Amino acid sequence: MATLPVYRWRLAPDGYATRRQLRALGLRPGGQDVAAELQRPRRRRGPLVAYLYRIDRAKPVRPMTPGRRVALAKAMAARRTCPNCRTDAGYCIPRSLGMCVPCSDLDTESAA
Repeated sequence: MATLPVYRWRLAPDGYATRRQLRALGLRPGGQDVAAELQRPRRRRGPLVAYLYRIDRAKPVRPMTPGRRVALAKAMAARRTCPNCRTDAGYCIPRSLGMCVPCSDLDTESAA
């Protein structure tokens, strides 16, 4: 079993990228294994770790199909709909509140 090469923060060689960096380039890992590890040291805890993939083995992002586009639109609409007042809040409802901000303010006032 081979060990992964480990690089310090901002010192990874060219040709490697994280998932987010691949996505910004219009690529995806495409089933390849993690090629290296990037570590950012922290003072009182273990290091932050990011996995790196080889850019030359990455594949292009799959195109958005009409069915996936419809499913994504429904999911985002559900995240914007307040369960109390059943209106579209125009933003994603915070999970910490569980309802839109005006409903949360009314709920807080009635509890006090």
